[in-house]
Amino acid sequence: MPNAFVPPWWAKSPHVQTILPVFTKVAKPTLTRQRVELPDGDFIDLDWQDTPKAGEPIVVIIHGLEGSAQSHYARRILQACKAQQLAAVVHHHRSCSGEANRLARSYHSGDTDDLQFSLSLLQQAYPYSPLLAVGYSLGGNVLTKYQGEYQDDSLLNRAVVVSAPLQLSACAKRLENGFSKVYQSHLIKQLQQKIRHKLSDPHLAQSMPLSPQQVDSLNTFYDFDDKVTAPLHGFLGVDDYYTRASGLPYVSLITKPTLILHAKDDPFMTDAVIPHPSQISAQVEYELHHHGGHVGFIDGGTPWKPRYYLERRILAFLLAPSELS
Repeated sequence: MPNAFVPPWWAKSPHVQTILPVFTKVAKPTLTRQRVELPDGDFIDLDWQDTPKAGEPIVVIIHGLEGSAQSHYARRILQACKAQQLAAVVHHHRSCSGEANRLARSYHSGDTDDLQFSLSLLQQAYPYSPLLAVGYSLGGNVLTKYQGEYQDDSLLNRAVVVSAPLQLSACAKRLENGFSKVYQSHLIKQLQQKIRHKLSDPHLAQSMPLSPQQVDSLNTFYDFDDKVTAPLHGFLGVDDYYTRASGLPYVSLITKPTLILHAKDDPFMTDAVIPHPSQISAQVEYELHHHGGHVGFIDGGTPWKPRYYLERRILAFLLAPSELS
């Protein structure tokens, strides 16, 4: 049974599931970078592991908040693709590939335009290759929204969504409480650093919605999204952003095969992210596990060499033979 996920006794804690993978060594993949120029004058980077032979599928990897091709989950799925001789490419959000983007704006949880642009390029370059995608955390929310927005016009044959914050407001509040504040603090520091960098550029500073003195006070996602994300990306405020960018309302609209995976103990989430059965499209397979943490899903091995459920499950779903003909 493909969805029989059971954590080992030593990894039942959601924090072990969430933190241990970050510190577990995964071989660094050999990647080739493709710079993609965007219509608004900005750029994103695609990192390729191999190129597809004629008609063979491409796995598109969409990372989470402040992630990249070097994130633990990206390295693992790249390794799994390599083992199955699958071409894979990491779609980086703006400013996440190790080089600051050119504009004041950056990326956000509901930005599907850049993903559509990337997928269109891939389709043009490899017209006979099925496009498959996996999105993690923020990238999973983007992917859910993309599938629901584009429906039959989605350029993807199949998609997998892992640990996505499908209800952004509830997730932001969750990260203000208990041990979850540790995760929030870690990510906010990275976001603050990028904002300071842009504010130090005189060409960008005038387009930024805040002053350097205000950056240190942005200690929660709610504050950051209210003062930075929302105004930079055309939203009326943080509540407008959370409402319009959340993936949950799009789950019922999806018309291409999509697997959504959540763990009930995810320290980034609340039950608000769990779709009601009436919200789940017939083309969506929804898996809710009691354990797994945030992008964890360790199902065996040892603390020094954990084994993961995710890669096996992702590729089993993406490579379902009937969908790739």
